[in-house]
Amino acid sequence: MERRKFTREFKIEAVRLVRERGVSVAQAARDLDLHENLLRKWVKDFSSDPVQAFPGHGQMKPEQQELERLRREVARLKAERDILKKAAAYFAREVK
Repeated sequence: MERRKFTREFKIEAVRLVRERGVSVAQAARDLDLHENLLRKWVKDFSSDPVQAFPGHGQMKPEQQELERLRREVARLKAERDILKKAAAYFAREVK
């Protein structure tokens, strides 16, 4: 069975159904053919950060983007450090 994918708009409308129209999570989940826990997670995610909720496939939240940028920078700096270590060892051998 293939995993179902939902658009950001669908998720926001499902959350609005619960929050603004007063439909219970259980009833909304049944009506939308969703698992109740999934809808609860969507409501929680939307409540914590409505602007950045449900970023979509391939899109990251700003914190995740910064973390990824820092990881790449650390990897680059480690590679540079290793090259400099090898160069220092090479030139130290040449002097003797």
